[in-house]
Amino acid sequence: MASSKGAASLLCIKLVVCLCFFGLCQGRGTAKPPFTLKNLPPLEKASSFPAMRRERYDYIVVGGGTAGCPLAATLSLKYKVLVLERGGSPYGNRNISYMENFHIGLSNTAPDSSSQAFVSTDGVINARARVLGGGTCINAGFYSRASSSFVQDVGWEEDLVNESYPWVEDKVVQWPKIAPWQAALRDGLVEAGVSPFNGYTYDHVSGTKVGGTIFDANGHRHTAADLLAAGDPNNMRVLLHASVHKIVFNSQQGRLRPRAIGVQFADEDGRLHQALLNNNRDSEVIVSSGAIGSPQLLLLSGIGPKNDLKNHNIPVVLHNKYVGKGMADNPMNSIFIPTKSPPRQSLIETVGITEAGVFIEASSGFGQSEKSIHCHHGIMSAEIGQLSTVPPKQRSLELAREYAHNKLSLPKEVFQGGFILEKIDGPLSTGHLVLADTDVKNNPAVTFNYFSHPQDLSRCVYGIKTIEKILKTNSFAHLTPDGAGYEMERVLNMSVQANVNLIPKHTNTTESLEQFCKDTVITIWHYHGGCHVGKVVDQQHRVLGVSGLRVVDGSTFSRSPGTNPQATVMMMGRYFGVKILRERLGPAAGV
Repeated sequence: MASSKGAASLLCIKLVVCLCFFGLCQGRGTAKPPFTLKNLPPLEKASSFPAMRRERYDYIVVGGGTAGCPLAATLSLKYKVLVLERGGSPYGNRNISYMENFHIGLSNTAPDSSSQAFVSTDGVINARARVLGGGTCINAGFYSRASSSFVQDVGWEEDLVNESYPWVEDKVVQWPKIAPWQAALRDGLVEAGVSPFNGYTYDHVSGTKVGGTIFDANGHRHTAADLLAAGDPNNMRVLLHASVHKIVFNSQQGRLRPRAIGVQFADEDGRLHQALLNNNRDSEVIVSSGAIGSPQLLLLSGIGPKNDLKNHNIPVVLHNKYVGKGMADNPMNSIFIPTKSPPRQSLIETVGITEAGVFIEASSGFGQSEKSIHCHHGIMSAEIGQLSTVPPKQRSLELAREYAHNKLSLPKEVFQGGFILEKIDGPLSTGHLVLADTDVKNNPAVTFNYFSHPQDLSRCVYGIKTIEKILKTNSFAHLTPDGAGYEMERVLNMSVQANVNLIPKHTNTTESLEQFCKDTVITIWHYHGGCHVGKVVDQQHRVLGVSGLRVVDGSTFSRSPGTNPQATVMMMGRYFGVKILRERLGPAAGV
């Protein structure tokens, strides 16, 4: 695998990944007044919900995330909306607001943090958002639309899609000032044959491009929470730290199907409340809790495989064997490249879209001060990755603390370099989600079955070979200490140590690219599925078999849209908000 002389450097490289990584096609049109947050509705604690006064709502949106915020803002233009968000506010949280703190926010494991870590049964460390704005608060910021084929496959109205994307872009998206590492990838991709170069574009087009970003020129993050300011603050109430335990149904005898009439939620002090819809037949509960939270909430509410529900003593409202099925996460592998000088911090700005269904991206640098590289970053930190060779029952916080202490002696130079990432479109490998218990605050058990489909594995190998071509280009050779580039065997040896998961490594990991893919798989948080269209919801995202209930988020996707899904999920919230208003009001909706 590696010489003894290189062992120390491998150990150092191993500590890098979670610090660094977790670390002009569109027309501008007529100038518009700048979008501001002056109409942002008050963000209230859940405990402020009245215990005695019975307010009722036209729509209750469960989850103020990537889809939930634009959805609620749009609906509030005509109707009374309640938004229930289990996390806190992104505003004033420096770990969310500034790119330099990206890895800190992602690795914070405090009970009230904006990121909730979970480990899939496959052994891959992942994270789900727990904050108003959802995944847009903890992601790498890249903005790229879905392909036109994706829009056609899901059956969305193309004209409304093309209206909804710009609605988002005008408010939270900018062009990046491309970082040197991203420029090197751009040029290396084209030189390696991932062409043509398509310039700056939001569109999903084959070749190499620079996409949008939700970070501004000062590294300040804009999130889906900002989109709430596009709604009517007089028609919208937003409650924070509101954990919805279950959807409440009216299942009176003689009723043809159960109807959602409200939700039960706990506030930040643990007190239970019930929020109800008004009596209008068009009023709805809309679940926008994400690919993990939405199927979990349906199961907790009694919608799912009846035997699984009975095992947890959950009364069955509706048997549906497909809830929680078809879960998928785009597998990613990264190659660490040491550099002769510290690269400027960058997250995702450039992407290579190959015809083989593999996407190539990059991240680089470290945004904190020299002192902060010595701090402990929790479960998402690289010292946990060092435990991947320790049998699961022997992994402990004591061992993690020991690794963290040893980290204090590392020179800052070992944090010098960047990553080239390859990830799989789709993917074709799928798994499932089941309840671990009945506490909504706990993570369900999620299995993604990474690389179980042979085509995913072959595409990963293609991606690694494409990265090898990039490393041989002039664009990357001059970044290395001797200006001669790196041999692929050497960077694979370094990268197998840098990729952090809880999957035991094999002795032939770098001798077989297939084994390298399996052993070093990590996530880029693009999980989806669990509430698929045609199985759990209909084409309008109404939950099959019940009334007054929809699901609007990435849990309905059978594949991840584009290279990075946040653009499409935000657009989706706006799209379905407009669709619902037009269903009720027709042309009079005026949106």
